[in-house]
Amino acid sequence: MYKYVDRPLSSLDEGCRFLVWSMRAWVTAIGHKRCPAQLLAPAFARWRMIGGLQPFHRAMVLLNRDALDTLAFCPMGCSHVSEHEAVILELITSLRDRGPTATRETLDLVVTEESVGDMLETLSKIGAALAIAGIFPGEPVANPGRSH
Repeated sequence: MYKYVDRPLSSLDEGCRFLVWSMRAWVTAIGHKRCPAQLLAPAFARWRMIGGLQPFHRAMVLLNRDALDTLAFCPMGCSHVSEHEAVILELITSLRDRGPTATRETLDLVVTEESVGDMLETLSKIGAALAIAGIFPGEPVANPGRSH
C-alpha cells in the first residue's frame, strides 16, 4: 500500500491510473444514484477490460457493504492516490506479488470475515483481466516529483 499512497497519478502506470479512475467513477456513480457498471462499461470496453467489469463491480459492492471501515476515495479530479485507493491497488497486485495467504491476511484487516473468500476470488479475476488487457499494475516511478 505504501508504494501507492499519496503518489501523484502521473507517477503510476496506465493500469494503476485505470483502476483509480474506475474506483472514483464507481463511487461517483453511486453518489448520484446511478448504476456504476452501466456507466463504467464504455471505458472498460475501450481498455479491453470488459471481462473485468463484473468482478470490479462485485469487489466495489463487497467493499461498500463489508468493509471494516468507511472507505474514502478522492474526487475524480484529484491528482494523488488516497489511502484506501492505495489499499485496493495493493490488494489487486498482492495476489501476484505475495500470493493468496498474504493477501488473505491483508483482507482480514479490510473486510468482514464472511467476505474474505469472495474478495480473494474477485481480486483474482480482476488481476487476470488486467493481465489479459496488458495493463496489470506495476511499480510506481521511484521518487516522483512531489508538488505539495
